[in-house]
Amino acid sequence: MKKVIIFATAVLFCIVLAACGNQETEGASSSESADSDNSTQNEAIERLSIGFVPSREPEEIITATEPLKELLKEELSGQGYDVGEIEITVGTNYEAVGEALSAGTTDIGFIPGGTYVLYDDGAEVILTSTRAGLSNDSDDPVDWNKNEPTEPTDEQATSYRALLIAGPSENGKALAEKVNNGDELTFEDLNNATWNVMSSSSPAGYIYPALWLQENFDKTITDLSKAVQTDSYGSSFARLASGQTDVLVTYADARRDFEDTWASEYGRKADIWEETDVIGVMPAIYNDTISVSKNSENMNDDLKAALKTAFMNIGESEEGKEVISIYSHEGYQEATDADYDNERKAQEIVQQVGLN
Repeated sequence: MKKVIIFATAVLFCIVLAACGNQETEGASSSESADSDNSTQNEAIERLSIGFVPSREPEEIITATEPLKELLKEELSGQGYDVGEIEITVGTNYEAVGEALSAGTTDIGFIPGGTYVLYDDGAEVILTSTRAGLSNDSDDPVDWNKNEPTEPTDEQATSYRALLIAGPSENGKALAEKVNNGDELTFEDLNNATWNVMSSSSPAGYIYPALWLQENFDKTITDLSKAVQTDSYGSSFARLASGQTDVLVTYADARRDFEDTWASEYGRKADIWEETDVIGVMPAIYNDTISVSKNSENMNDDLKAALKTAFMNIGESEEGKEVISIYSHEGYQEATDADYDNERKAQEIVQQVGLN
């Protein structure tokens, strides 16, 4: 009897071990299956391309935005997309990025509103940038000059100004003195100066200054006898510092971005606030966009939604803020095409006065 009991106990023990083994195997299989499901649920994208406009020196933009590649990959992975490669390029001019978006050869573009409305047949805005507000926001250039240096505020802004800035050349100083004395500039004053402007789709570097000339003098940039187009604001400030240029048009207040290089790279002994003055202030301009290509093979509604979330998250992180600061962006909010209707009106006026 004792042998029977021992035998029965051994059989029962084997059955229990087998059952446990089966449960562990089934559990492992279920776990492996779940891991397999998790690893395959993300959609794979071989390559995404991002185009930046050359509002700063191209090499500077490429270097500053390098961390964006991994940040965006990580964010998109959490949104259901595994991206193999992210390519970042800087267009030769603003139009080059707009054309690449329209052609579908670039997936994502960091472009200003003026460029967007020119290429909205092939591009779609998904986000607008926010920037820190500035301590200066007056229509009167004298107020900017009295309240130097321009400082950021805690408020976020979705629009910015364009400025006409006079430099340390003899002609630049004469224009600044006239403005600061409360005298009105004439078109002859401005026409005698050498200007640096950006490409014709740049809001701050061309469009709004053109409208300012139209409104104040019934003239256009093409009426200026010495207007020279440059490839970047960095080039414009370098020429302003050397005296090759008397005045330039730029976003407000670009002098904050070139305060250090004014002395270290451009060789000036006095600081930029002492040697430059605002002589014209343009109306508010809606901020830069992040736009996507309508003709990219990668782009669809789900990816657009993922990109919105990804870039907004990047804009909220400390590492992300450092990357996007190259464009003075501090964050992003959702945008619609209608947000840029005022830019369309500006373009219409530009076309009417024959600037394009």
